Amino acid sequence: MEYRDYYKVLGVARGATADEVKRAYRKLARKFHPDVSKEKNAEARFKEVQEAYEVLKDPQKRAAYDQLGNEFQSGQQFRPPPGWGTNFEFRTPRGARNAGADPGFSDFFSSLFGAETPFAEFEGGRAGFRSRGEDHRARLELTVEEAYHGGSREFTLQHPEVTGDGHVALKDRTLRVQIPAGVSEGQVIRLAGQGAAGAGGGRAGDLLLEVAIAPHRLYRLEGRDVTLELPVAPWEAALGATVSTPTLGGPVELRIPAGARGGQRLRLRGRGLPGEPPGDQYVSLRIVLPPADTPRARELYETLSRELPFDPRAELAAP
Repeated sequence: MEYRDYYKVLGVARGATADEVKRAYRKLARKFHPDVSKEKNAEARFKEVQEAYEVLKDPQKRAAYDQLGNEFQSGQQFRPPPGWGTNFEFRTPRGARNAGADPGFSDFFSSLFGAETPFAEFEGGRAGFRSRGEDHRARLELTVEEAYHGGSREFTLQHPEVTGDGHVALKDRTLRVQIPAGVSEGQVIRLAGQGAAGAGGGRAGDLLLEVAIAPHRLYRLEGRDVTLELPVAPWEAALGATVSTPTLGGPVELRIPAGARGGQRLRLRGRGLPGEPPGDQYVSLRIVLPPADTPRARELYETLSRELPFDPRAELAAP
C-alpha cells in the first residue's frame, strides 16, 4: 500500500495547531465537495481531505501517526512497523463508531487505525451516560517466558494531550501490572480505575491491556500450545534415542522412536502454557547431517554409500 502524508493533503505544517488543521480542512472541504466543486477528481480529493482530517483532528490518532516520523513520502510503499500501537494508550469512548470500517477510507488508514488494529473504536455502553470515566486501551507486549511464568511487570505508556496553545504532546505514565501465568495472545488484562476520570465524581474507567507476545527464537505459540523445532542426528532418527529437549518449564528427556522422519511431530503433554487445561508442547524433528569437511568424515560417508543399500528417490521411479 502507499504511504499518505496527511499534513501535505491538508497543506499544513507538522506543528500546526488544532485550529489551523480545522481551518485548512474547512477550506478544502468547501473547495472539493462533490455537490458544488468543478475541480477535476473532486470526489477523490474530498475523500482524501476527510481521511486526513479524521486523523489530524484526533489527538490520539495524530500523536500515533506522528510516531511514524517524516522519512516517508506520499506514494511510497508502506507497511506498519512491527508492534504498531504497542505501549500507546488510547480511549474507547462509549457509542463511538469504528472509523476503520468506513469504506471511504484508504487501505493505509485501515492498516493504522482500522478494526484489526489496537486503535479501533468499538461500540458499547449507553450513549450519553457520562458518570463513569471512559475505558482506555493499550497493547502490552510480553516475552514467551513472561506469558508462561507470569509475575509483576512495570511498563510505560504514552498518551496524547492537547496543550494550551492547541498542539498535541505525548505524556508518559508508568504502571505496574500483575501478569497471570499462562496468559495468551489477544487476552485482555483489566486494570481497574486506570482509565479516564469519571465526570461529576463518578468512578474512573478501566485500562484494558491487550496482550501481544513477541516472537521467540525457539518457540512458536498457537493458543496455549507451544511448538519447538528439534535438531536430531541421522543415527538418532534411524536407531531411536532419548535426548534432552528444551521446554518453557525446563529441559525434559524426550524419547525419539526408531525410524523417525524429518518433520515428524512428537507431543509433550501439558508442557505448553499453563491453564485449565494446560497446553501441550509439540516437537517437530529436523534431521541434521554432519558436514563432510574432514578426510575421516568423507571416508565414513563413502563407506556408508557402499555398504548401505539405500535409494532416497526410489518412490519417484516409474511403476
